[in-house]
Amino acid sequence: MTIFLLIILVLLELGFMISALAKSSSKKEWTAKRLIVNAAELITFFALVLLPGIDLSFRFTGLIVMLIIRIAVSGIFFLANRKSSKTKKKAPIVLGALFGSVLIASSMIPAFIFADYEGLETTGPYKVLEADAILIDRSRLEPFENDGSYREVPVYIFYPEGVSEKMPLVIFSHGAFGFYQNNASMILELASHGYVVASIEHPYHAIFTHDSSGKTIIADRKFLNDSMTIGTSDASEAEVFEVTSQWMELRTADMNFAIDSFKEGNTDSWHIDAKQKDAVSKAVSLIDTTKIGLIGHSMGGATAVTCGRRSDISAVVDIDGTMLGENTGIDGNTVIINEEPYTTPLLDLQNQNHHDEAEQALKTGEPYSNNVIVQNAAISYRTYFAGSGHMDFSDLPLFAPPIAKMLGTGDVNNVEMLKTLNGLVLEFFDCYLKGEGNFEVKDHY
Repeated sequence: MTIFLLIILVLLELGFMISALAKSSSKKEWTAKRLIVNAAELITFFALVLLPGIDLSFRFTGLIVMLIIRIAVSGIFFLANRKSSKTKKKAPIVLGALFGSVLIASSMIPAFIFADYEGLETTGPYKVLEADAILIDRSRLEPFENDGSYREVPVYIFYPEGVSEKMPLVIFSHGAFGFYQNNASMILELASHGYVVASIEHPYHAIFTHDSSGKTIIADRKFLNDSMTIGTSDASEAEVFEVTSQWMELRTADMNFAIDSFKEGNTDSWHIDAKQKDAVSKAVSLIDTTKIGLIGHSMGGATAVTCGRRSDISAVVDIDGTMLGENTGIDGNTVIINEEPYTTPLLDLQNQNHHDEAEQALKTGEPYSNNVIVQNAAISYRTYFAGSGHMDFSDLPLFAPPIAKMLGTGDVNNVEMLKTLNGLVLEFFDCYLKGEGNFEVKDHY
């Protein structure tokens, strides 16, 4: 319906242009008609809001603001020309219609990029509440700044409403250029089934976040460039290891700090908005710190796996992440992989291409961290989703299809895949954090 709206609005512009060109009008007459057309465009939008795919969300905020501004400008021009009898020239009429069409199209870009997605319906018995805070690690300086500020870790907590008993804690880490809502459907599904889920953000690795002063922080440009080129360049294994080990050192420190902060439970040391204090305290009070699970997508999955070696972690899920934190060094041009037994129950989820690469590595004997860790784990499960791409393991294909496709998707049904994926994660944590049921996976889905 978004394209239908665009066509209608552009046709109004072109129709007005053709009408004005067919019959000479004074500036007074033309500006009056211009004001009427601009008002008609805004009325048309609000009338079409009743149709699916068109709403009053951020997707159309730019269009609404632009249309209102054009009405105001047209009104000013009408008042300025209300006594003018001069004939309106044809060139400005054409340019005005073309400029108006471009304005309409450009203001609707968010509506074409982002879908009308409000999340998947949760299946648990609990309504989910949310709270947020910022953890400040006073043992680390912020490596992306030179002002002596401490490293900050924003955390968004999702928890069941109306409960008083202790519940397991699951901590989620996003991938490169992700943010805390990357896997919102999974987070909400877990919380609706009786988990406290904390989604952390890694400043300067996240696409955007904010610090304790309210400043918006976007992804670091060097991190962006390195992430986009390191897999396709001629960089040696040693160069790749040097860069990725720095990434993992930062991210694992963030997650370890979050784990320790939740275990300590001293929210007085956190930066919390006054309106959020009661909600944060309530969420933290529900946590059973003896039952902690870690999960992450992509580089967040790698973060979860490495932090999962802690003795206080009960279960780990790696969502399509290469376990970079388990690469411990370089011997010549060969990566050295941590071969210490992995004692925490582990679920490794892969897309089609990653599965194929892992299988090929097994056949050739090529060192691959995921293979080594899974083989050395006391309890491990591995499966893949046939035909899936990397971003299919997140909510992005449903929220912003063009961006997800650009970053890598397959030919799966994203709604059905996410339901299956979220169900597997829930069953895994139910088994190893709540002691409910026996967990099993198919070879693939």
